Amino acid sequence: MSESKWKYHGVRVVKAGELDTNTAQTPGMNRAAAITHARCGAEKLWAGTVVIHAKAKTGAHHHGPVESVIYVVAGRARMRWGENLEFVAEAGPGDFIHVPPFVPHQEINASDIEPLSCVLVRSGQEPVVVNLDIPAVEKPENVRWSDDLHK
Repeated sequence: MSESKWKYHGVRVVKAGELDTNTAQTPGMNRAAAITHARCGAEKLWAGTVVIHAKAKTGAHHHGPVESVIYVVAGRARMRWGENLEFVAEAGPGDFIHVPPFVPHQEINASDIEPLSCVLVRSGQEPVVVNLDIPAVEKPENVRWSDDLHK
């Protein structure tokens, strides 16, 4: 009996202790890769974790042509975005955040005492992180996300 082709080219479980921290980083956060081409053969996705420590924030950056989805596991995320980080919104446990390609943004841990823990998924394999040196407005405009189903 021959071995199935799916045994080593099917489902892959990446254990928590197997995450790879040798990935593109942004000051103020720690990324760890779980699903990549090198680790498990992923062709179109990158997935991993990100932790932002209490009182910390990233520098302004974008991810080029790659879309990102952030799922908040624990803590409170404050996202700023725009040419001068002039917009702001918050997300908590169970919330999803979508970051379109090329959008300048900054992740902020809104808590002074607890870490912000998230799962991050990107639409591409390239670890594109373009750190930006842009002036941030002092008082960003609060934006409430809505769509046609949830107005």
